[in-house]
Amino acid sequence: MSDRFRIVFAVYPGVTQLDFTGPHEVLCRLPGAQCIVASTLGGNITTDGGLGFGGILRIEEVGDCALLCVPGGPGTVEAMGDAVFLRQLRRLAGSARYVTSVCTGSLLLGAAGLLQGRRAACHWAWRDALKEFGAQPDPARVVRDGNVVTGGGVTAGIDMALTVVAEVAGEDYARQVQLAIEYAPQPPFDAGRPERAGAAVLAAVSARFDRLRPAREAAIRAAATRLRELQ
Repeated sequence: MSDRFRIVFAVYPGVTQLDFTGPHEVLCRLPGAQCIVASTLGGNITTDGGLGFGGILRIEEVGDCALLCVPGGPGTVEAMGDAVFLRQLRRLAGSARYVTSVCTGSLLLGAAGLLQGRRAACHWAWRDALKEFGAQPDPARVVRDGNVVTGGGVTAGIDMALTVVAEVAGEDYARQVQLAIEYAPQPPFDAGRPERAGAAVLAAVSARFDRLRPAREAAIRAAATRLRELQ
């Protein structure tokens, strides 16, 4: 790899912080890594959980990158309607060695026209919506299709990032990174996938997501329509 490996995390208000801080913790350890966090307006953003991040660059001012990472979160509803943001995703992806996403960040890749005909992962509750953008939903935790590497919901971002590190710097180095951050998940419950969570847990979580569904599905349909008009 070259001396510099520029990584751009493309964020927006209402992003889920672990969607990008998880991969950031892994990817910043790549030899030569230069991590940049950028948004449409730059400055400060507030995540869906209320954490604030400052010193963010305007995405239009960011040059090319080796890796683009697009996280997900409730803010994807508004971000799918941000023409500047989507245009800059297309620009950066055009020369990136890797185009990646976490959780519903793949919906933003789709809205930018970057997933047509590709397999992609997404959070389980919104995975089927990828079809609106010509993508093929894949239930795997990490999905590779060409230079596009997508992760499932939230915590899958760490797995996605380790997958990329292994390819860029070798599996031995990726194992070193995994050990350095002591990534050895042992969750107290086997409830991290809908097929294993149990009917009652799945129903409760699905009910919460269903309250968000009308606005998100409307945003997805509108973004898909705009994308078709661009083609």
